[in-house]
Amino acid sequence: MATNITITETPRARTAAPAAAATAAKRSRTLPGWLWFIALWCFGVAAAMSLGFAFKLLMNATLFAVR
Repeated sequence: MATNITITETPRARTAAPAAAATAAKRSRTLPGWLWFIALWCFGVAAAMSLGFAFKLLMNATLFAVR
């Protein structure tokens, strides 16, 4: 017993072209991986420095100030 399968392609609607353009524009707005790495690295450095500064202020505000 043989099975015949016919695949037909339907023509795309005219609204598909703007959707494809929107998808391409969305892809172009995403940041590349190396830029994400640099941005997260800068955020990590800024967070570490601000945490160190806050620690220094708190240590100087107490009796256990380290000089």
